[in-house]
Amino acid sequence: MIPFRLALIGLLAAAPAVAQGQSGILSAEQRHAIEGVMRDYLLKNPDVVQDALTELERRQQEAQKATQAITLREERDHLINSPNDYVIGNPAGDVTLVEFFDYNCPYCRKAKSDVDVLIKGDPQLRVVLKEFPVLGAASTDASRVAVAAKRDLPAGKLREFHAKLMETRGRADGDRALAVAKDFGLDPEKLRKHMQDQAVAAVLRENAALADKLGITGTPAFVLNDGVIAGAVGAEALQRAIVNIRAWEKLSC
Repeated sequence: MIPFRLALIGLLAAAPAVAQGQSGILSAEQRHAIEGVMRDYLLKNPDVVQDALTELERRQQEAQKATQAITLREERDHLINSPNDYVIGNPAGDVTLVEFFDYNCPYCRKAKSDVDVLIKGDPQLRVVLKEFPVLGAASTDASRVAVAAKRDLPAGKLREFHAKLMETRGRADGDRALAVAKDFGLDPEKLRKHMQDQAVAAVLRENAALADKLGITGTPAFVLNDGVIAGAVGAEALQRAIVNIRAWEKLSC
């Protein structure tokens, strides 16, 4: 019974490939007979379907981790050293935390407080903020303004600008972002033109492509060395991950 159960799980997991690539091997009568055996077995043992789904999910997660690891190696420089991103904390810090965020994501606003706590308590932490507007046109316009504003904002004002736009009441959109930029002494009309530049759009496309390669579909999402952390997990969880990275690097030296 157990060997047949395991074989059936493997058959269910491989069913799409069999159907696409080997459908001509069996006759219609043989396929019908096999389907009958599988149907009878599943009716008597419905829990095997859950086992098969669990195994399939495990394999998908392993494949995603493998893809993430390759992407993190190949895209390392683009991930942490892109000139288009806002860098806050210590620019020369020994650990870099990358955050993919959306200005209209309530969880990102919570995560901002967590990142603030980390920066305050860790003078060696470098944080890279990647614009990843996933919540519609308003978010995209706000991110366009932020990318365009980076050209004219002093480095020391990047964190303050990001914080003010992130903490805005109501929906963050292009007009709201332009108003924040004006408060920082930037020319709204000049920015309105710059935010339409193809170079600005390219930044958002590149970030979206990188997120896709890493399997990131929502915000916030953090990247630390060779791992992706999804969601607003809290300052303590992020701090533990940072401590583990430093401890591993010491052992590797």
